[in-house]
Amino acid sequence: MALQETCPCGTGATYDACCGRMHRGAVTAATAEELMRSRYAAYAVGDLDYVFRTWHPRTRPDDLSPDPGLTWTGLELVGNGPDWVEFVASFTRAGVPGELRERSRFQRRGERWVYVDGTVT
Repeated sequence: MALQETCPCGTGATYDACCGRMHRGAVTAATAEELMRSRYAAYAVGDLDYVFRTWHPRTRPDDLSPDPGLTWTGLELVGNGPDWVEFVASFTRAGVPGELRERSRFQRRGERWVYVDGTVT
C-alpha cells in the first residue's frame, strides 16, 4: 500500500499517518479501538506478521495463512468499551460480497494492547 493512500481502517487519515506507523513498529496502539483498526488494516494490506504480533500468545493460532481469494473492503464500528470493540468488516471472496460481524476482546500486556478473542455475531 502506498504510504499516502487513505488508510483502510476508515479514519480518513493516510496509511502512513494512521495504521502504517503501528505496522512499522514506530508506535503502539493507545486504545483497544486503535488496535482493532490497525489489525483490520493489517489484514487489508496483507501484514499478517503484525496481526500475529498483536494477538495474545495464549489465544493466537500457530500459523496465520493468507486467503488469496479474500479482499477486505470496509470497516464500520458498531460499539466499543475500554477493552472491547464491536465491528462489521466487509469483504469480497472470489467476487462475492460478505461481512464479518464480531465483538472483539482486548487486554493490556505491559505497555501494549493485544487481541484476546472475539465472538462472531
